[in-house]
Amino acid sequence: MKKIHKLLTVAAVAGSCLTVSAQALHSGYFLEGYSYRHQLNPAFAGERNYISIPALGNINIGTQGNIGVGTFLFPQNDQLTTFMHSSISGEEFLSGLKDNNRINANINLTLLSAGFHAWGGFNTVDINLRSNTSMNLPYDLFTFMKMGMTGNETHYHMENLGIESNNYVELAFGHSRKINDKLNVGGKLKFLLGGANLSMKMTEMDVTMAQDKWMVRANGEMNASLKGLMMPTKEESGRKLDNPSQRDLIDWDNIDVDSPGLGGFGMAIDLGATYKIMDDLTLSAALLDFGFISWNNTIKAATSNSAWEFDGFKNIAVDSELGDDDPNSLNSQLDAIGKDLEDYASFHRTENGVKRTAMLGATLNIGAEYAFPLYNKLHFGFLSSTRINGKYSWSEGRISANVAPIKWFDAGVNYAISSFGSSFGWLLNFHPRGFNFFIGMDHLMGKVTPQFIPVKSGNMNVSLGFNVTFGDRK
Repeated sequence: MKKIHKLLTVAAVAGSCLTVSAQALHSGYFLEGYSYRHQLNPAFAGERNYISIPALGNINIGTQGNIGVGTFLFPQNDQLTTFMHSSISGEEFLSGLKDNNRINANINLTLLSAGFHAWGGFNTVDINLRSNTSMNLPYDLFTFMKMGMTGNETHYHMENLGIESNNYVELAFGHSRKINDKLNVGGKLKFLLGGANLSMKMTEMDVTMAQDKWMVRANGEMNASLKGLMMPTKEESGRKLDNPSQRDLIDWDNIDVDSPGLGGFGMAIDLGATYKIMDDLTLSAALLDFGFISWNNTIKAATSNSAWEFDGFKNIAVDSELGDDDPNSLNSQLDAIGKDLEDYASFHRTENGVKRTAMLGATLNIGAEYAFPLYNKLHFGFLSSTRINGKYSWSEGRISANVAPIKWFDAGVNYAISSFGSSFGWLLNFHPRGFNFFIGMDHLMGKVTPQFIPVKSGNMNVSLGFNVTFGDRK
């Protein structure tokens, strides 16, 4: 397990725990009493002034994926074992995979937020902790890991293997205003304090397996940014080298972090607008997180242009009497897989402690809201959300029914189809004079582990918050 932790050190903060990319709860996009609608579209104005309870105003944690933890972990003798265990058949494991296996996750924690009506509009100030991590894992990677050689010579070709993690704190200043009876516009300026960033990708990889040796040829690169991060080479660590070409190979066992802190600085903007076409129909659109972070201490690495030899992924022993040191244990298996993956991803350090600028993944929201003419407290909505982030991009369409039967309470239910499958969502929002409390989910949870990690589907989300409101309703 420690091998995996070292590999993910550069993701740091909370990204190594959850590894998407949402802002506020999508289920709240059409609820006027929801205090954090401005995080989905800066043109939305709050009905009252508000200030958040520190660290409790808006907690949003979620994952997205077309696979779940149950794809990789299997029950055996009242314990869990990995897919690499020899007792798990290749057919049983591979049948649960997709051609491109995707996992995304986010943590969006509002440390402090306030909104108030002044200067001809509605103004917001937010301090948020953001962690967004995305992974693409091709089917053939796991076929290679599990099946190995299937004949005298076996060839595997993999594309678009990668992981990206972005972790930072944002300070955002927003303003929205009413232009006329039909048009509202808004924007936000965000200052970003970088914590940690990791970008690792294999554009393509070929593995040729013969009786005498296994050869790997890959086109890959890695950029890791974190203040105080040290990734020594095998030569610097004094490790034994089999040949001179191994001198600049990263020594994963000796990665360390000395005095972590501010790792970079950046800026971003949000832009949004709403337009009432007729009394019962309103359209809206917003572009979120269009910006960059310039990272200071970046370590760059790349795969060799020539093929290298790989010993292969080993099966895990089934029988052992070693007690806590049993190689059958989940931690031992994960440790072994982590070590094999380190050898498999043969990265040579090319630059050390350099600067690097990386764009954020942006999000485009487009919405349409229709007020039911026979009961104007019932609204129907459609929200299209598109994440623009290269090979980690995704899209989602969400239809919803939202009702506000009384002034201080509204609620909504919705159904979404996305790049990760389908899901149901809901939100309960209480907003009488004096406070706003909300709780909801964009993705209803199915079967989960004791740690509330989705087993079958990677889609899970929960959001809640408590805020103090004041002033008259606008």
